[in-house]
Amino acid sequence: MCVCAQTAAAQTSDTVVITGRGNGVPAVSGFAGQPLARSPLQGSVFDRTQLADTGVTTLGGLTRLDASVSDAYNAEGYWSILSVRGFTLDNRFNYRRDGLPINAETSLPLDNKDRVELLKGTSGIQAGTSAPGGLVNVVVKRPGGKLRSARIEAREAGSLLTAIDLSDRFGTDGAIGLRLNAAYEHLDPQARDSQGHRWLLGLAGGWQLGADTLIEAEVEDSRRQQPSVAGFSLLGDSVPDAKAIDPRINLNRQPWGQPVEMNATTASLRWQQRLAEHWRFTAHAMTQRLTSDDRTAFPYGVYDANYGCSPPLCDRFAPDGSFSYWQYISDNERRTSDAVDLSVSGQARTGSIGHSLQFGVLQTRYRGRFEDQVFDLARDLSGNGEVGLGSIDGSRDTLPSYGSKDANTNRRESSTELYVRDVMQLASDWQLWAGLRHTRIDRQSERTSADGDGSLRATAYRQNETTPWLALAWSVADSTLVYTSWGEGLETEVAPNRARYTNRGQALPALKSRQVELGLRHAGDGYDFAIAAFDIDRPQAVDVGVSCPGGEPETCTRQIDGSARHRGLEAQAGLRLGAWAWQASLMWLDAERRGSSRAGVNGRRPSNVPSGSARLGADYRVAAVPGLELQAALAAEGERQVLPDDDSLRIPGWARLDLAARWQQVIDTTTLTWRVGVDNVADRRAWKESPYQFGHIYLYPLEPRTWRASVAVAF
Repeated sequence: MCVCAQTAAAQTSDTVVITGRGNGVPAVSGFAGQPLARSPLQGSVFDRTQLADTGVTTLGGLTRLDASVSDAYNAEGYWSILSVRGFTLDNRFNYRRDGLPINAETSLPLDNKDRVELLKGTSGIQAGTSAPGGLVNVVVKRPGGKLRSARIEAREAGSLLTAIDLSDRFGTDGAIGLRLNAAYEHLDPQARDSQGHRWLLGLAGGWQLGADTLIEAEVEDSRRQQPSVAGFSLLGDSVPDAKAIDPRINLNRQPWGQPVEMNATTASLRWQQRLAEHWRFTAHAMTQRLTSDDRTAFPYGVYDANYGCSPPLCDRFAPDGSFSYWQYISDNERRTSDAVDLSVSGQARTGSIGHSLQFGVLQTRYRGRFEDQVFDLARDLSGNGEVGLGSIDGSRDTLPSYGSKDANTNRRESSTELYVRDVMQLASDWQLWAGLRHTRIDRQSERTSADGDGSLRATAYRQNETTPWLALAWSVADSTLVYTSWGEGLETEVAPNRARYTNRGQALPALKSRQVELGLRHAGDGYDFAIAAFDIDRPQAVDVGVSCPGGEPETCTRQIDGSARHRGLEAQAGLRLGAWAWQASLMWLDAERRGSSRAGVNGRRPSNVPSGSARLGADYRVAAVPGLELQAALAAEGERQVLPDDDSLRIPGWARLDLAARWQQVIDTTTLTWRVGVDNVADRRAWKESPYQFGHIYLYPLEPRTWRASVAVAF
């Protein structure tokens, strides 16, 4: 197969087609080009039309589209944090851009993205280190045929977005292509006191150097400035009634509050070279530069300036709804990520067995540089030094803290990953899929300033691990596949270099998660479905000791304490019947702790993991009005446990209905696309998630009913 793009004369799409990928498995799986219906894994691809129809503008919006994706501290004005199959994805390791690892501790705009890909399941086949559950990959728009497009979108309470998308080809036979995306948005969401703005500028180019060589480059620069929205919490030992809480309240509102600022510059270069009839060499390099100013007025427990917190109110609000405000400032955060991937792929045979091979090496490097931070108690308005208290109704003001600074932590990480993947055609209806990845990790950290004992609490360790993946697939028919798979994922951890740890500064044994999956896939002319049963077991690293998390010397040990086991059943289906199109995504999840040495832990469900979830959608093409399509979407999730290792408190399940319409008009050579939608039609009040983050219990409400409307013109 030629690696070349089509010439301008033959170009009918606004995407350069390198390899057939229309119904291919997500590239983030490592098996790009294989038909999804015949691949032994679970994955989803959300194209830009689907994202626009559902009003998704950030990665956090993926929770609307797939039942296996859920919220995990998804705060407005902050970076998106997701969970897949009940495991929270690590923003440092579980995200990809055109297949290369990136740091997602920032805002990742979608204006210049062609699609978002999701790989579900333990990701050791594609990632040297990552949390189990899955990988998210954003795919950049590339130049295609001539395209001129502009879009305006408005949302309640007053957000307004303008964007352009321009593409063209130049030179002999359209050998050179360029695509420009630009966007600016005034941000004024439903949550009060969270106004801000963002902008993006992205340029992608491609150069066809003959029939066998393609060079692609792209660069993106984005800025976002907006106050974040703080979560609510428990009232003592009870869950507050979500119907009595106004979801528009932003507890981050304080006179001294400052916005979160996230700036990102990313650039990549990719060279694809055909070596022989069925062999291709690819060199892909990327660099990412992030700078952030992270600031918030943190509602965090109930504290006294002299005596600290009063248990059990350290991680929640008081029964009357009061809490202590903390001022958090971490300015000039700098994160740098670089990655280079060299690979060779092609076809081969050994006897009667056909092979689709890929092997290569991935080198990555990360540097995190920070300054001393402020995390200090705010002061009461009286100015007498008492702690500044807030209220759950957001009505109380305080003075800022004295600004006492504490050390932050600088990090350096590098890894080298050697990998090989092979799809073996054993017989006409049997395939064996295999992958192996060997990872060498080198990680170091140290504090930004010395502690009282003069130390920087430096840590450093190296580890070498190999993660395999294996699947056996049986084609029952041309459109039906049964498979079973097994694989491993890898995470690493080190005990903090603090006096209270008996093993301070020591690396823990590699945390290897394991997954077994059994699935069935079918793709027909009018319908398709996929069903998978999975079992993921992930080791848990916790602090164990008589006074953890107290400060007495050598009283804590950071160790592996059993595991979290997530067993579940996923189902996805699509049906088109006349003017109707139906989509469904379901997940049932049994998550529990196992093998812990601590009393009362085993058998408990982890916090913030729903017992089940569903996403249902219906589209109807109105015959009387050509180009008009009516859309409805129902999202529902089961109850979640609030406390870690304790199932005494839960938030109930919820359901939400969204309605939308899309009308496409073609006038000569111009296409107008009108969209209107209303999310949470019934204005349902409920707690959508209960993350336990930074040693505190948070509750985030469903967004209130929100209208949105847009128009796009392409010519």
